[in-house]
Amino acid sequence: MTDATVTTATNPDGIDAREAAHFGKLAADWWNPRGSSAMLHRLNPPRLAYLRERVDAHWDGDTASFTPLKGKRALDMGCGAGLLSEPLARLGADVTAVDAAPENIGAARAHAAAVGLLIDYRVGTTDAVAGETYDLVVSFEVIEHVPDARAFVTALAASLAPGGLLLLSTPNRTPLSKLAMITVAEGVGQIPRGTHDWDKFLTPDELTGLLADAGLRVVDTRGLSFSPAAGFHLSDNTALDYFVAAVRA
Repeated sequence: MTDATVTTATNPDGIDAREAAHFGKLAADWWNPRGSSAMLHRLNPPRLAYLRERVDAHWDGDTASFTPLKGKRALDMGCGAGLLSEPLARLGADVTAVDAAPENIGAARAHAAAVGLLIDYRVGTTDAVAGETYDLVVSFEVIEHVPDARAFVTALAASLAPGGLLLLSTPNRTPLSKLAMITVAEGVGQIPRGTHDWDKFLTPDELTGLLADAGLRVVDTRGLSFSPAAGFHLSDNTALDYFVAAVRA
């Protein structure tokens, strides 16, 4: 499961050129809910539910509002073809979205234009937003693809404005995630082969430590689970995949 690519081989704070090429090949099919990115489409409802919950909690927002991010700047790092960027824009944010694969950004721009959304899509890495800060920084299913997770977290922290909110999601490094996401999902083609390297998965404690070293404090951790009856859903079980919300310490 991944949204994307965020760098080239020359930048340690994002994934390497092979990763960019892998996801770039999937760009044309990204918005097909039954295509190679079908898993991401199934992940979006719980991801958006978690994002909305944390946004409302952080800014003490009106839970009935359709645009809780109005007046806020949001960064979607490793945006793929925009499956999360577009909902962020619909929630009222001024969205900047970055991906290393030009094919992904091309697909993202075309889709946003077709549905009438203005999103600042950029080809590149965390360097593409160097010196800029955002109220909300989101990077879902990306950090497991970077060669240097510490450098990546440090770069994301630098992009977070005072009083801002950082949201991450990533698979946990457990026997369950290896079985479910690599042996089964990649084995049967639910996820394209070669998408994941289990050894690069981070545990919640490891990620919390990286965030603390970058000057951030985790305020919430939530599991993403799967069951045949409920599909992907938020839970207290972090064994498969999980979210973290962090703020400046």
